[in-house]
Amino acid sequence: MTGHFGFSYIGLIFLLLLFIPNLIWARKKPQGYTSENENKILLIFERIGEILTAICVLIFDDFNLHGWSDWSWWLIASFVLMVMYELWWIRYFRSKRKLSDFYSSFLGVPLAGATLPVISFFLLGIYGKVIWLIAAVLILGVGHIGIHIQHSKEVEISK
Repeated sequence: MTGHFGFSYIGLIFLLLLFIPNLIWARKKPQGYTSENENKILLIFERIGEILTAICVLIFDDFNLHGWSDWSWWLIASFVLMVMYELWWIRYFRSKRKLSDFYSSFLGVPLAGATLPVISFFLLGIYGKVIWLIAAVLILGVGHIGIHIQHSKEVEISK
């Protein structure tokens, strides 16, 4: 479960699916959004997790297609969650872009903008049997989902 070095085109596709909406979001942030009060420890976890996750999905070719097996279902599940993540972004960009839109659930998944990609990359790690990606995603999840929980609680309090 350590991984085989080599370029992962699947990893690149997943990163593009992750980064493109986030680049658009940088110009279309929700009304009233601020990152001023973010927990610094969660932010450190998020940044380290982002870097490690991006590196892992690109340098291990275990995520590429290698014929059908029972493990392929993990890749399918991971991809379905990424599609859901893209659909969540479409809904957000078509909304009035309020904080409540940004911290919304999608198809029953709470805080979908944070949880869907984290779970997707976690399942990708299972598919590839790469413990390094699984560990990186756990670090990312603590920070990224933790920050979203913090922000969503602030939105609830301000209502």
